[in-house]
Amino acid sequence: MNLPAVIVAGGAGERIRAVSRAMPKALLDVGGRPVIEHQIRLLQQYGVTKIHLTVRERDLPAFRERLGSGRALGITLEYHTESKPMGTAGGIRPLLDRIGDPFLVLYGDVMVNMDLEALAEFHRQHNAAATLVVHPSDHPQDSDLVELDADGRIRAFHRKPHPPAPQWRNLGNAALYVVSHRAAAHIPDGVCDFMREVFPAAQAAGLPLFGYRTREYLKDIGTPARLAAVRHDWQAGRIARRHREHALPAVFFDRDGTLCEHVPFLHRVEDMRLLAGAAEAVRKVNQSDALAVVVTNQPVVAQGLCTYEQLEHIHGRMEMLLAEHGATLDGIYYCPHHPRRGYPGEVAALKIECECRKPGGALLVQAARELNIDLAHSVLIGDTTRDVETGRRLGLPTALVLTGQGGRDGKFSARPDSVCADVGEAVKWALERIR
Repeated sequence: MNLPAVIVAGGAGERIRAVSRAMPKALLDVGGRPVIEHQIRLLQQYGVTKIHLTVRERDLPAFRERLGSGRALGITLEYHTESKPMGTAGGIRPLLDRIGDPFLVLYGDVMVNMDLEALAEFHRQHNAAATLVVHPSDHPQDSDLVELDADGRIRAFHRKPHPPAPQWRNLGNAALYVVSHRAAAHIPDGVCDFMREVFPAAQAAGLPLFGYRTREYLKDIGTPARLAAVRHDWQAGRIARRHREHALPAVFFDRDGTLCEHVPFLHRVEDMRLLAGAAEAVRKVNQSDALAVVVTNQPVVAQGLCTYEQLEHIHGRMEMLLAEHGATLDGIYYCPHHPRRGYPGEVAALKIECECRKPGGALLVQAARELNIDLAHSVLIGDTTRDVETGRRLGLPTALVLTGQGGRDGKFSARPDSVCADVGEAVKWALERIR
């Protein structure tokens, strides 16, 4: 890969002052070394040999004492000081003549373990002016969110704070970017921020900006609670296992009747309501080594009851309702097709027989490919015999919940491995089986 990198570590760290005292956030310890050293080792692993580090003037001695020239870590460190905080982008503009094109940007208070080569390749393939790593946030209310189109191009930025129950998807800015000089040309002089000024200006100029979604590990340590969570994840080995090279099991959830109230032909965002205990169940999966993935038939698109965009809003509301309880989904996969014609306003092109409509297994296979899921150790939870039959065809153990249709659809004769009162009970069974 061998891209140059900039680590932005000049923040004041007001929210974590009770823990950090006078120490810069990036030098706080996780697993026996500073967060920034974890970043440097990751960059070096992917062939990065030169790292520019922006720090406050008063913090320079502390960074030099810990990191030196970088030689011991196999890289060259070049320090750049700021007499006052310059924001996430302000300190980079003076460096552009000395940085290759494109370059990586990392925020120094983020613990990260991900495949940087895959990120760089995504950036190249899309000829992006900038690529932002995005992922579901367990605190979207105080996170900057991005909205993507079907191809991953960014179509909107949503700065914090957000209105109650927003309808866009829960895709948070993970504070790791690949930036071309085309985009960096929009960094103004003085104090500025990538999300507030630079990326919106580049987008307004017509430059292609993309979001790279990953289920890998990126968490900031900006508050005492988040730092404690990252330290716990390190001790449990979750940070290492989240790298995309490791296949992980998944708990696959049906949507309607399993996580959400069963509303026939749900096509209005205001009708999306979580079932009691659903968020807590998903959060338990998040706290394990398993991924939480929704797979759902949504023939309302083919029937002309809602558009793709409206379905995205429905899913955005579901994700935000989950996130209110600290729960996130690693993916939502849906089939928009329907095999039978005859509905007023239907979309003819979507009225087809397909393999993605459950009990076909194409959605789960797609999720396994994109998220590197270990299907052999995954489970499926749903409220219909269609869900049970889907699991049978793929060799997945299944739990049938008695909420929603509770198996009363009677379409298939496949029998579940477990019958559970609700999704909370089903998740408990699933996680015991996955172990």
